[in-house]
Amino acid sequence: MNSAPVDKDSTEPFDPEHVAQARAALDAVDDLGVWVQRFDLLGDPTRLRILLCMHRAPGICVSDLSAALGMSATSVSHALRLLRNEGWVAVQRDGKKMTYRLDDDVVHTLLHEVGATHAHHVQE
Repeated sequence: MNSAPVDKDSTEPFDPEHVAQARAALDAVDDLGVWVQRFDLLGDPTRLRILLCMHRAPGICVSDLSAALGMSATSVSHALRLLRNEGWVAVQRDGKKMTYRLDDDVVHTLLHEVGATHAHHVQE
């Protein structure tokens, strides 16, 4: 195979049309930082698992999340705090317990893309 070494400091594009298309793709996204943050939060397995649980069981409390995930309540609470700070999760007091639900439409849609489904309640 005869390939010339690539100069890392080279500014001469091999295909100017591809460069223009790539730049246009970057320019088309106004809130790139927001998407980076979303993917960063979703990239953590614990947070993603919590979001999937809340998606299927809205209004779940920390102890129930902890039992479902096989994690300590402290670890679940820490992850929930990060998700609440981003506005992805809403909390509501239900008597003596606090319940949590997903509160971000974009994240909700992304969860569907990874295969999340809603619970189907059987009416009696």
